[in-house]
Amino acid sequence: MTTGAANAGTLRMPAERARTGRVSLARRSLVHDWKRHLAAVLAVAFSGLLVIVQLGLLLGMVGSFTAVVDQASADLWVVEGRTESFDLAREMPRRYEMKLRLHPEVDAVQPLAFWWTDWRRPDGGRVTIYLFGLDVGSQSLSLPESFGDELRRALEPVGNVVVDEGDLSKLGVAVGDVAEVQGGRVRVAGVTRGMRAVGGANVFASRATVATLLGDTWSSDRTAYFLLRLHDPAKAEAVQHALQPPGDPPAFQVYTPSELSALSQLYWILESGAGASFGFSTLLGLVVGIVITSQTLRAAILASLREYATLRALGVPLRSLRAVVLEQAFWVGIAGLAATAVMTAGVLAIASAARVSMTLPAWALASTALLTLAVAIASGLLALGPLRKTEPAELLR
Repeated sequence: MTTGAANAGTLRMPAERARTGRVSLARRSLVHDWKRHLAAVLAVAFSGLLVIVQLGLLLGMVGSFTAVVDQASADLWVVEGRTESFDLAREMPRRYEMKLRLHPEVDAVQPLAFWWTDWRRPDGGRVTIYLFGLDVGSQSLSLPESFGDELRRALEPVGNVVVDEGDLSKLGVAVGDVAEVQGGRVRVAGVTRGMRAVGGANVFASRATVATLLGDTWSSDRTAYFLLRLHDPAKAEAVQHALQPPGDPPAFQVYTPSELSALSQLYWILESGAGASFGFSTLLGLVVGIVITSQTLRAAILASLREYATLRALGVPLRSLRAVVLEQAFWVGIAGLAATAVMTAGVLAIASAARVSMTLPAWALASTALLTLAVAIASGLLALGPLRKTEPAELLR
């Protein structure tokens, strides 16, 4: 409730109109006395911002582990049977390739090399890198779709590599510079975006370049992944089941790209502790938001206690007054969502400029919006206590 002209108009309403006009009353109270409710709006907004930013960073981080899977054009992926995540690949014999090719629906099979090694910067420093040996032909199944034909051709000469532009400073190079990998020289022939790694750097090369760099440590009889193209991608699930060998663990596992991506992301969320950290910090932010918002709404009720008592004297039942407070909480939540949207756009712009990976799919935005509204409604429920004091007798004090 408010004071002044808005309250006077409200108090003159007959009891029945007060019962049916509570939405208007709640809105009018918020608009007229917006300064009193501003703290609640900001608390809800920052709670929502904390959740959406942390979720975006978490999804961006785990998404970086599967960027190659998500952007490759393969219909099926084959990995060693004990593989827990895409970036934790185990090598398997190349002889499996023949079994894969024998299936009538398989149109092409291409191996993909993967290796952890060190990158030696021109200044002598070392950086851990994830070295990918791609097929760089025009029918490549492993080449990320963001590369385009220009970067594909740039990788064809032996010794050329491509890195994410966000990793250039980490690697201590610029496009055209030369560095050292496994004692061999590589030249940065181009850069891409959206392929930045966590904790190291993704370096993309042709399989021929990887074989040259690794030398004696390279085995042409083993590979980390097989990528399959099917004659009819719609039959991917049937082919997957037909190719999957028995055993626990099996000799290899056959996944669709979405399954391998989900497997890898869930591994990092559940096993790395990132998911627990996100859950704890999110819970803390929500609790703080609920406490601040409920206390703000409670203070607003206490400040307008006499006005609420007047409405009770006019015959407005307590449940109608509770509905007014809950509607106020709802509109505080809507205003908080609007503020969260504006602040999130600003954070995304800053993250993009700083080349920080943030991923916000539609389900993340929708779930955060519902959670933010839930914070506001829960705050309204906690603020209902003072309404018990709105007896008409309060007017005599």
